[in-house]
Amino acid sequence: MHRRSRRTALLLSAAIAAAPLLTACGTDAHPGAAAVVGDQRITVAQLENRVDEVRAAQRAAVADDTQYAQVVAQTGTLTRDTLHGMILDRVLHRAAEDAGVTVSRNEVQAMRTGLEQQAGGAKGLETAWLQQYGIPPQRLDDNLRLQLEAQKLAAKLGTDTGQQAFWDNLSKASEELDVDLNPRYGSWDPEKVSRVDAKTAWVHEVTAADSRQTT
Repeated sequence: MHRRSRRTALLLSAAIAAAPLLTACGTDAHPGAAAVVGDQRITVAQLENRVDEVRAAQRAAVADDTQYAQVVAQTGTLTRDTLHGMILDRVLHRAAEDAGVTVSRNEVQAMRTGLEQQAGGAKGLETAWLQQYGIPPQRLDDNLRLQLEAQKLAAKLGTDTGQQAFWDNLSKASEELDVDLNPRYGSWDPEKVSRVDAKTAWVHEVTAADSRQTT
């Protein structure tokens, strides 16, 4: 799993658009779950709420129905990609916890302030994250916390997020969590730290130039 290794912002995100939802998990042991990650269930209701948050933000960001329809058409796998990201968030958090990595509120705020300066303000940053990565404004701080966890975990491992050692560590955490994915959304490969049929990568590099282009 090759990743570029520039010093850029790492975005752990669910990607973009809607797919059919289930009312039960693929196994009888977890009814109503889209996935089970360790001892935590990601329910279908939680997944639907996350998708609705993105759609509401997208709806608010465009001027008319035609534009919104185009956005929806361009983001046709949001539900499955959102679930993919929700699982990966938990995998990263587990790996960070195992390594003794913590992130403070002040660190999150400092990162946000820097990115807002690059994006021309808070609104510019929120718009950039929504358009590029499908992150609604109310999830931005959570996303930045995960970025910082990834960066600090990589530093503690003596590597960076673009190197195999980082991903091997996530793979170990993924195996420990024994992810049980609803078959409707595909299956989980702990070695690759990914849904096998996922079409959208969960790691995106955001440079200052990228941020400026969104303003």
